[in-house]
Amino acid sequence: MVTKIFDELDNLTNYLNNNDKAIVLKALKISEKAHSNQLRISGDPFIIHPLEVAKILTSIKLDGNSIAAGLLHDTVEDTDLNIDDISQMFGDQISLLVQGLTKINKYSLKANKQKFGENYKKLILATTQDLRVILVKLADRLHNMRTLKFLKDHNKRINIALETLEVFAPLAQRLGMKEWQDELEDTAFKIINPDARNSIIDRLEYLKSKDENIVDEIRYELKKNFIEEDLTCKVEGRIKSPYSIWNKIKNKNISFEQLSDIMAFRVITNSTRECYRCLGIIHRKYSYIQGRFKDFISAPKSNGYRALHTSIMGPKNKKIEIQFRSNVMEQIADFGVASHWKYKDPKNIKEKDRREYSWIHDLMDSMNSSSNQDELIENSKLKVFQNDIYVFTPKGDVIELPKNATPIDFAYAIHSEVGDKCVSAKINEKTQPLKTILKNGDQIEIITSQESQPSPLWERFAVSTKVKSQLRRFFKSKKREEYIIFGKEILNSFFKKENYELNISTKNKIKSIYKVSSINNIYELVGSGNITAVSVIKKIFPEYNFIPPSKFNNNMEKSVKLKGLTAGMSYHLAGCCSPLNGDNIVGIVTAGIGVAVHTIDCKTLTSYADTPDRWLNISWDNHNTFNPLLTSRINVVLINEPGSLGKVTTVIAKNNGNISNINFSNRKTDFFEIIIDIEVRDAYHLQNIIAALRLLSEVSSLDRIKG
Repeated sequence: MVTKIFDELDNLTNYLNNNDKAIVLKALKISEKAHSNQLRISGDPFIIHPLEVAKILTSIKLDGNSIAAGLLHDTVEDTDLNIDDISQMFGDQISLLVQGLTKINKYSLKANKQKFGENYKKLILATTQDLRVILVKLADRLHNMRTLKFLKDHNKRINIALETLEVFAPLAQRLGMKEWQDELEDTAFKIINPDARNSIIDRLEYLKSKDENIVDEIRYELKKNFIEEDLTCKVEGRIKSPYSIWNKIKNKNISFEQLSDIMAFRVITNSTRECYRCLGIIHRKYSYIQGRFKDFISAPKSNGYRALHTSIMGPKNKKIEIQFRSNVMEQIADFGVASHWKYKDPKNIKEKDRREYSWIHDLMDSMNSSSNQDELIENSKLKVFQNDIYVFTPKGDVIELPKNATPIDFAYAIHSEVGDKCVSAKINEKTQPLKTILKNGDQIEIITSQESQPSPLWERFAVSTKVKSQLRRFFKSKKREEYIIFGKEILNSFFKKENYELNISTKNKIKSIYKVSSINNIYELVGSGNITAVSVIKKIFPEYNFIPPSKFNNNMEKSVKLKGLTAGMSYHLAGCCSPLNGDNIVGIVTAGIGVAVHTIDCKTLTSYADTPDRWLNISWDNHNTFNPLLTSRINVVLINEPGSLGKVTTVIAKNNGNISNINFSNRKTDFFEIIIDIEVRDAYHLQNIIAALRLLSEVSSLDRIKG
């Protein structure tokens, strides 16, 4: 049996040149040796399967490297050979094809078998750089479906058939491989729902017995119409497949008896113009059914399919569907993207069809003109779904995200609450920052905390438009809420300090003067820095005279606490001095921005000396249980000797500091000066790190940078 298939394959590859045939023969021998002790479930030698896959690939005249990959596709997973062995024996191109096939199998293991869905098909397409990988995989699945009856485990048979029906048959359709699609659908349908399939076949047999030659008679009548108009074309007719009929019954929610168009006819012409001529002849002769005409010639399907479709009340008063295609369209309808390999000589194709199907010839020409393997790989890359990526949830569901998406996009794709509460992410079981760019096939787990909320920084690395708008809505709402809290604290504190009462009467007066319906509007304006507490008092009490203090009084008891407020939202930490919780601080009110928090000894404060009304006495909320890490900057002068920088980073790590950036500001032969950004909890945490660093003999001097 094996020898017979060997000989068959040898005859079927006659279209290849001698070099390609030699590669196929070599792959055949390697595969036979690697699988020598293995048997299929059917009891046949394992080599039968790759041989049959190779035979299927020759039916679409695929190139030698692809057929070699078909022969070797199971070697990496099922034998002692690895991808490096394949690369050494056959070069990069074949090894990349085999590697692509292995990757698809791994995704299949990772995916949720109960929920393949559209995104799983897209994942396979998006992660497959080379179109031929999918063609080999489809051929592999085609032969597996032909032999699936030998698998005794009923549940496994059902799962494989479901995957075929939901993933691989639609993939064949997406690539325009109609013949393969029909066979995949029918073999899967036979396993998933044998009763329904048998019932449809019985009904069709019954109809055939009542009117045995109906298809041939209608075909003859149609053909006669074209002959009368001196048109040479081929007319084919068939009863639709059981799966196609089942889909119509299911989707239209009708019974078998209500199905009218179970017969389909195909008119194959010599040119596009003749397609329209034949259509006109049929529409003049028979009544066409409204809403059933489709022109896929002027508006082709995404897989390149072109044809005219119509439904009519045809000969014998039967409702029938007719498709009109040229010879080129017919090849593409049956073999889709594989037509690239079937048309080896574009000159044999009529100029009009050549223009209409230029996308086929462009790809084929670029592949034929490739001067080396690398160029060939580049020219045959699959360019579909390149703007999206497909990743897995921990349960194996596939989520579609835009290219360059991060765990933030993924979290919100799962649920808005998951997004709002996420604190970190595990990508392929490793903890990664939330700004990490995700790749096709990644498996992501989101870690959440009830105390967490979205950070203003997320907007910088979220990619999805929906997520960005969701974050903007959240921040807008949250910012207003915080401005109101902050403004209320500022106004209450200032009124109290200046010995004025902010009672109901005063609030009503404020609302009247500022023409607002709610006092919260005033709080919001004060909290955002658009108006100051001084200006509010002056409006209400014209006699008030603000006397700026000669020296700013940083009184903790009378300060406005940053309680329930978020850095980056209602206030922001000044980058010049990078204040930390525990530092003595002062707020500078800036219109439209809010309050900028500086350390009391920040050098930048001198520029605000002439606007004392903008200074705000503030202090940290030390009762907050959730304190995010803040970045502080230190300047270190180190003795230039081996290992000194390593000791500094080790001390920082041992004291639970996280280095976010290192910059060498000065290099000399005897010392070097570095600026280190460290993430710490508060000022006390930073002091501990600084004290520990100063104990190192290698550290010449060290200062915290402020302003």
